[in-house]
Amino acid sequence: MNLEQRSSGVLLHITSLPGPHGMGDFGPAAFHFVNWLVSAGQSVWQWLPTTPIGPCDSPYQSVSAFAGSPMMVALEPLVQSGWLAPPVLPADGFEAQRVDYARVVPWRLDQLRAACSGFMARASVVQRDEFASWCKQEQHWLDDYSLFMALETAHGGQPWWDWDEPLRRRDPAALNAVRLEHAQEIDFWNFVQWCFDLQAASLKSYANARGVFIMGDLPIFVAHHSADCWARPDFYLLDDAFQPTVVAGVPPDEMGPEGQRWGNPLYRWDRMAAEDFAWWTARVRRALAQANVFRIDHFRGFAGYWEIPASCPTAMEGSWVPAPGKALFAAIASALGPLPIIAEDLGLITPDVIELRDGCGFPGMKILQFAFGGDGSHEFLPHNYGPHCVVYTGTHDNETARGWWAHAKPRERAFAGAYLAAGDEDLHWAMIRAASNSVANMAVFPLQDVLGLDASHRMNLPGSTEGNWAWRFDWRMVGNEPGRVLGLITAASGRGPIELLHLPNA
Repeated sequence: MNLEQRSSGVLLHITSLPGPHGMGDFGPAAFHFVNWLVSAGQSVWQWLPTTPIGPCDSPYQSVSAFAGSPMMVALEPLVQSGWLAPPVLPADGFEAQRVDYARVVPWRLDQLRAACSGFMARASVVQRDEFASWCKQEQHWLDDYSLFMALETAHGGQPWWDWDEPLRRRDPAALNAVRLEHAQEIDFWNFVQWCFDLQAASLKSYANARGVFIMGDLPIFVAHHSADCWARPDFYLLDDAFQPTVVAGVPPDEMGPEGQRWGNPLYRWDRMAAEDFAWWTARVRRALAQANVFRIDHFRGFAGYWEIPASCPTAMEGSWVPAPGKALFAAIASALGPLPIIAEDLGLITPDVIELRDGCGFPGMKILQFAFGGDGSHEFLPHNYGPHCVVYTGTHDNETARGWWAHAKPRERAFAGAYLAAGDEDLHWAMIRAASNSVANMAVFPLQDVLGLDASHRMNLPGSTEGNWAWRFDWRMVGNEPGRVLGLITAASGRGPIELLHLPNA
């Protein structure tokens, strides 16, 4: 994908897609959404991280930086392959417009276990060979992940630092013994990841063939309870009991007077550098196997990050610590070539962050909702953009456009109304039009904004732990008009096919 060309896209996480099985996945609705994007003139589909969800159902606190979410594995292809009987839904079904993770996750895992049993019993020789070949190809991360998941299951979800000492310290003899003991469970997690990769690749291929490129999302940090941290504890600032001495977060700002204490362990950058950042290269290689381009979350943390003492309950006490910066991305680019990365450069951005972003040649982000708190010189107002950026009406962490308008300060609402020439009914379209008509090379809009939905459809509220990541849509909410209007705006702004304007002949 050429990040220098004008393009337009929609932000919609896979889990937000419609479907009968409790949450969105790589099934028929995903392919139908690609077709809808094409009809609306869009060339980018942005996802949130596709790694397994963690605490509070967050895709940013995963048990693996490499694995795919088992919940995104569609069941229909498993039925078609003859490995799974058509699933029987719970008597009261699942919600259509929210993901009830407490009910959906165990039900879907049961279906995947049944499909794995069906594969082991009925797979052809060719299918078994393909599975074995894939496992060997991905063993550099897969072996640790599947063993970690098997042990987590055996320990009833206990964190790895509470496992028996030989296991938490990865004694080779102990690991060999549990590999034999839990071989069937390891096979299950391998099978699920194979299915994820097959389905993700199929969807990406389908989208790319129709001119739609996939934008992924790469979190900067990993979770403490993760296969990554367990496999290489020497890469993290942990004490002798494998507990973080310092944790990640961001300092207090307008969004949060106590800052945000994420709690992720921080990297031992010196040890990663000693291995020429090979772990990062492997991680980016895997990300680019699933997406054409990816947004890298909390980019400023690669220039300098907020280090919080683990004993502090908030992010108020902390200090800025320098990160490896250009050396990291130079090492990755040396191995993989030019990196199609978009830098999430929001928050407290200092000159060193700008220097790193521009030195790497990565486009940054502009958020239109943030543009109206000052005057006409604000960097997020469209007339102040340069081409080398991506403009959003808002992200998954923001209100919907109409929700923002409803809750904006009177001064901000007045400024936005004057700048956009809009009001209650058309604010979302005015924002989309302003972003599309800007010189930014890429414009991206959450589907909630394309549909003009209110604050009740928000995806995530940073700093909160309940009710996030659950939003879904169904096709009755869409209809014909949003795609038609989005296509007109996209075509008129030079981001999509001019044919969508249906211009009369001269």
